[in-house]
Amino acid sequence: QVQLVESGGGLVQPGGSLRLSCAASGGVFSSSVMAWYRQAPGKQRGLVAAITSGGNTNYADSVKGRFTISRDNAKNTVYLQMNGLKPEDTAVYYCNFRRVNQYNYWGQGTQVTVSS
Repeated sequence: QVQLVESGGGLVQPGGSLRLSCAASGGVFSSSVMAWYRQAPGKQRGLVAAITSGGNTNYADSVKGRFTISRDNAKNTVYLQMNGLKPEDTAVYYCNFRRVNQYNYWGQGTQVTVSS
């Protein structure tokens, strides 16, 4: 059974940093696209960042230059380094591992709160 477990969320002051991790078990995901999404109260879930198996990355405009996504295939893990956090970054962050027409797995979510 595949499980994705996120960690690293919490409360941080504006301008601070957090590093999210998402580790998968129950499979091998080196060929997958790994991504982070977020959902704020009353809003739809949206893409934050994604990284392909080849290392190509894509970011939402709102986080470009502040967030960095990376992956460690040997550990089945994806990371999201978040710097320069703003109150509008407050949301539940979800990791996602997918491969078209094969699988689409989600983590349980981790809360990130940016507040003074």
